[in-house]
Amino acid sequence: MTYLKLDEDNQIYYEYVKPENNKSTFIFVNALTGNTSAWNGDIGLQISKQGYGYIAYNFRGQDKSKFEKDLVLDTELIVSDLIKLIEHINPNKFILVGLSIGGLYASLAIERGIKALGLVLVNTLRKQSSRLTWINKTMVNAARVGGSALLMDMNMPVIASPLFLEKMEKNALNPENYIPFNENEGVFKLMKGSLNASWDFNWGGLDLPVLVMTGHYDRVFRIPEDIDELSNQIPNCKRVEIEDCGHLIPLENPLLFSEYLINFVKKIN
Repeated sequence: MTYLKLDEDNQIYYEYVKPENNKSTFIFVNALTGNTSAWNGDIGLQISKQGYGYIAYNFRGQDKSKFEKDLVLDTELIVSDLIKLIEHINPNKFILVGLSIGGLYASLAIERGIKALGLVLVNTLRKQSSRLTWINKTMVNAARVGGSALLMDMNMPVIASPLFLEKMEKNALNPENYIPFNENEGVFKLMKGSLNASWDFNWGGLDLPVLVMTGHYDRVFRIPEDIDELSNQIPNCKRVEIEDCGHLIPLENPLLFSEYLINFVKKIN
């Protein structure tokens, strides 16, 4: 296991597969409830077969990444940690890939001076609104009452494709699994910290190639007219909508997702 040790109480767990022949490295930025397992299976295998490298890591508060008890796990901390990790590993050339709010964190790192070759936003684009605030606060409340199991059961019908939902159903909908999060538990602190994230980002200021990926079955965060408006602000933007996926494209169809990543890097490398 590899860690970036920040101090005695704080460390960032990461996995780094180096590229071959000076090829690019993909840096994967998780969603709030994600971890490296979203990336190091089929996706990692497919891109490494092509000679590309990848870095997968967990935020402080996610699996294997330590944090001190009283720390606020908010946007500022996550973006700062991402910048520290990139500076620590120092890959030669890289593409940032962010899933959901991870795309916002990646974009903020670029805004703060990180020199990426490209950026992939996976079901990231959304507008600040009372609807979004309501959704995010409800998710925190659900996690407080029933932990990750209730959160998953509540979200899956409105963020996943029918096929993926069918695969997940056998391990779902069991109220015995509804165990409340401890207020000091990492994922819960990340969720609470995200409530103050601002989505009023200057997307038009992204001066690099950007691939915007959306899943047709994401009925929570995918508002087509908002995505059209925001992606049109990005000077060098390519749009892709995956018809048989929802919010979690890397988990729902990792092989197709990998194919889009490889095609993207070939065009900009």
